[in-house]
Amino acid sequence: MQETMKTAQLGETGLEITRVGFGAWAIGGGGWEFGWGPQEDDDSIQTIHRALELGVNWIDTAAAYGFGHSETVVGRALAGLPERPYVFTKASLVQGPGGRVVHNLNRDSILAEAEGSLQRLGVDAIDLYQIHWPNPDADIEQGWSALAELKEQGLVRHIGVSNFDVDQLQRIQQIAPVETLQPPYSLIARGVEDTLLPFAEDEGIGVIAYSPMGSGLLTGAMTRERIQGLPENDWRKHSESFQEPQLSRHLAVVERLKQVAARMDTTPGAVAVAWALHNPAVDGAIIGLRRPDQVDSILHGAGLELSDADVSEIEHGNRLEDEAR
Repeated sequence: MQETMKTAQLGETGLEITRVGFGAWAIGGGGWEFGWGPQEDDDSIQTIHRALELGVNWIDTAAAYGFGHSETVVGRALAGLPERPYVFTKASLVQGPGGRVVHNLNRDSILAEAEGSLQRLGVDAIDLYQIHWPNPDADIEQGWSALAELKEQGLVRHIGVSNFDVDQLQRIQQIAPVETLQPPYSLIARGVEDTLLPFAEDEGIGVIAYSPMGSGLLTGAMTRERIQGLPENDWRKHSESFQEPQLSRHLAVVERLKQVAARMDTTPGAVAVAWALHNPAVDGAIIGLRRPDQVDSILHGAGLELSDADVSEIEHGNRLEDEAR
């Protein structure tokens, strides 16, 4: 019998979300600056449906992912469902020449993006609308005011930001409350732990962590050989995290995840997700899935309870490595 998936309140939004959500970055496909190479849309739709069958109740996408392609695929997956999950998307990255992204926080651009997202997703209101990146920094107040305007109009239900720091959050809080924050957070990206996550917790800002499996690095399936074989239009092939000297450190973390996973009869990726969710500031984590056969094992991380001893075992070495640097 299928266990009920654990949920948490997303800050003070009133939304009760499953501890993990479906991340739709990769299913945007290739052809743009941060693409993951070609994807099969029918596989993507089956993957979304499998995650929803298992109880996931939110999907996180963005207009930038494949310049609308991810949202279109999500819209196709939602069409005809008797009950749809919450849909979260983002604005501020628009299509530039040669598949590059251009940062734009101008009011008119944001309003136009929202209209395009609503059409592609096939929904009458976006459950959570987020500024994707705080660039240009000088325009974050204008961009945030546009999101507040969309909320007043009822076109979006809740508003939040991604990739903002504390100073930027404090600036835009003067305009309208920041309901949610989406930072990168994983065993290989822990920079938000010291000030950003505590600030969000103190302010009642809901947190959904992205890339808790390090964009695939922490799943246990990523090897040097596999990285070499990634298509040229997969952004990870050229990322410093996937190259030396960082790669060896990251693969050492994977070995520790494997030890804990073996003891808990689960996967390294599921343990990596559970590690991110162990932080009391984190309400939910986004997991990127591309094939139906990936869903079951990784979703297991939503229900794993790591002990302090497990966390210490996973992190051991991070501290030693940090001290050595």
